[in-house]
Amino acid sequence: MEQRESARVEYARELVAGASRIVAMTGAGISTDSGIPDFRGPNGVWTRDPAAEKLSNIHDYTASREVRERSWQARLDHPGWSARPNAAHAALVELERADKLNAVVTQNIDRLHHKAGSSPERVIELHGTMFETACLGCGDRGDMREALARVRAGETDPPCTECGGILKSATISFGQALDVDVLDRARSAVLSCDLLLAAGSSLTVHPAAGLVGTAAHAGATVIVCNASETPYDDVAASVLRGPLGEVLPALVPDRHGE
Repeated sequence: MEQRESARVEYARELVAGASRIVAMTGAGISTDSGIPDFRGPNGVWTRDPAAEKLSNIHDYTASREVRERSWQARLDHPGWSARPNAAHAALVELERADKLNAVVTQNIDRLHHKAGSSPERVIELHGTMFETACLGCGDRGDMREALARVRAGETDPPCTECGGILKSATISFGQALDVDVLDRARSAVLSCDLLLAAGSSLTVHPAAGLVGTAAHAGATVIVCNASETPYDDVAASVLRGPLGEVLPALVPDRHGE
């Protein structure tokens, strides 16, 4: 089994070496080694606590003050505040510096790609960021740290300071549409790539997951790196199941003298 896996990694590395316009599409699995649990994995947030999924549903969030209060407490303790990039994030930075990686389309809100050294203009945050707030009423954006300071001071559900509306993190919850401009940027990126590297995503959440099919239909080679099966494994030229902190660095050609 190890020999077969090694051959799969070698083949994938050759695909990466031959590509010049790579787009990485990353999900929660790339950040687990940084201490941020995924959602649907064996030890995922929603696997361990199904009720926690309500915190990510816009309808529950707007309808229930209790859900919002739980959400604000969860934001205070989110591991993303202290998380540091891991070897998988660093491998993508290496691909960018080798002039091979055009963009990182990420479903993550933790900005670990930025912290690792990816160029901010090349990181497309499909689901927003946990580091900013957004008002559901007037749309005002703010610094999440300022809102959390209000929570620590005693406001259990801090309203927007501009209009008094419901405040939440500037992230896309279930039931919310993705930002049209951001999604257009992501589609343009995958349509122009010659290799799509999908890493750490279950590829079940749309429209993000559909970008894999878009890339494949446009002629790009697809590599899927994920701990479990995905709906797009059949369109991939290579499917790798190993830990991303080991697999992605192994795909960087410069590490192997190429």
